[in-house]
Amino acid sequence: MTDIDKIIDYVKTSATVCGALTELAPKIAEAVEMWVDAISKGGKVIFCGNGGSAADAQHLAAELMGRFRFDRDPMAALSLTVDTSALTAIGNDYGFENVFSRQLRGIGRAGDVLVGMSTSGNSANVVKAFEVARELGIRTIGLTGQAPGKMGECSDILLAMPSPTTSHIQEGHIVVGHLICGLTEERLCSPKV
Repeated sequence: MTDIDKIIDYVKTSATVCGALTELAPKIAEAVEMWVDAISKGGKVIFCGNGGSAADAQHLAAELMGRFRFDRDPMAALSLTVDTSALTAIGNDYGFENVFSRQLRGIGRAGDVLVGMSTSGNSANVVKAFEVARELGIRTIGLTGQAPGKMGECSDILLAMPSPTTSHIQEGHIVVGHLICGLTEERLCSPKV
């Protein structure tokens, strides 16, 4: 197989995975409702994930806090992956599995939404954050691969990407995240002229 064949094969597989996301449309619409409800009542959307999912968590928080499709007021959002001092202090003192849950205890409030991203669905620090979210009255949205792992049991809304391949799962996460951001923006914000 040549490099060109590999490129074509990869792009076709990615397109197939993204096309299959239409099956998640009802759950994506539920996630939009959850975000709209939280933000309109003064809550916030909080993101977490590891590795590439950490970068995706930051990316989606920035879409809400900054802008997505048009100029508008910021929406309350943040990622628990960005404070290296908190991450390393909590990891050192309390264990890496607590880096998100401890931050969530400090800043999370009932009515907020926690979005956890894990391609395996078994990231211990994301699962633990979801457990703490339940204690605090924070609703949860889990973005996983086709095998949702432990997050399948602790997500209020589970968005399991239809692929076992990490890169395609992460591509699906961004497509779904952008959809939710865009629809939330449309519902809550008027463009600034």
